[in-house]
Amino acid sequence: MSPTKSAPDVSPTRSAPDGSPTRSAPDGAGPAEEPRHLDPSLLLVLTLLTAVMLQGPIRRALAAPVMQSWMTVFVAVVVQALPFLVLGVLLSAAIAVFVPPSFFARALPERPVLAVPVAGAAGAVLPGCECASVPVAGALVRRGVTPAAALAFLLSAPAVNPVVLTATAVAFPDDPRMVLARFVASLLVACAMGWLWHRLGRADWLRPPSRPVPGGRGGGAAFWGSVRHDVMHAGGFLVVGAMAAATLKAVVPAEWLSAAAGHPVLSVLALAVLAVLLSICSEADAFVAASLTQFSLTARLAFLVVGPMVDLKLFALQAGTFGRAFALRFAPATFATAVAVSALTGAVLL
Repeated sequence: MSPTKSAPDVSPTRSAPDGSPTRSAPDGAGPAEEPRHLDPSLLLVLTLLTAVMLQGPIRRALAAPVMQSWMTVFVAVVVQALPFLVLGVLLSAAIAVFVPPSFFARALPERPVLAVPVAGAAGAVLPGCECASVPVAGALVRRGVTPAAALAFLLSAPAVNPVVLTATAVAFPDDPRMVLARFVASLLVACAMGWLWHRLGRADWLRPPSRPVPGGRGGGAAFWGSVRHDVMHAGGFLVVGAMAAATLKAVVPAEWLSAAAGHPVLSVLALAVLAVLLSICSEADAFVAASLTQFSLTARLAFLVVGPMVDLKLFALQAGTFGRAFALRFAPATFATAVAVSALTGAVLL
């Protein structure tokens, strides 16, 4: 007997709701089963029911002093940073959509060595904090600005703008030299890191996120699409950084600061590390520094210079914007440079 050949599959096809063809099930097999998805409303109801049933343990856990401290720091960091993050996202979207690349070629010197100080000085025009400068710097890199200049802008903008300097003057009414010292030290660190990146940086360390060019959309649609993209991208890293800052703030013993305040070198390092852990926006950090009266002015200057350039939420934002390989190299180098420049500036001006 000759082997029988299997009949070809001639099952009729149907059009799915989206227009794509779908094959019906063979006769007798019944309708094809569609994958089931959990209804979001059901998930929300289950979450609320669980919270209601466990409200006693949850209430006792939230009433603990450690949790109250954690929530206070977390909410404070997010509330302080979010408006300026949105400002930076809006500026980033405006740069990406409305500003032609030729503008930056004309505004900055062609040589990166000269473009770095110009970009650092231009940071004074952005009245925001470090959360705003990261997306703007990312947009500058995407628009063809040399990374050394964009990074100098990233570091200088949160520390030398008029809002921050005015807040510093208000926080230190009896020490007006602190305003000049903060401006000088921050600008020197920004330029030094820009030149250092130009000298030693590698292109594969810096990977800003690529955004597809909006095809066929007008300027307004492209602008809001860019805003939504950056808010979702950078906002998640802001929350992660705020959670880490709150966790560390809640577990670091206060006695460590009192012990370090009496040592000239340890006091500078202690406040520099504290600035990294607290992750306070640059508009508010001057008032925190002014309250640390047990420390010297030089140590408090280190707090003001390091904080806007290296902190937990900023590290998370940099890692999300430029890549983890960049953040792991750039943040430690910036921290060491900021501490050294702060100590030298404080010895000269304070």
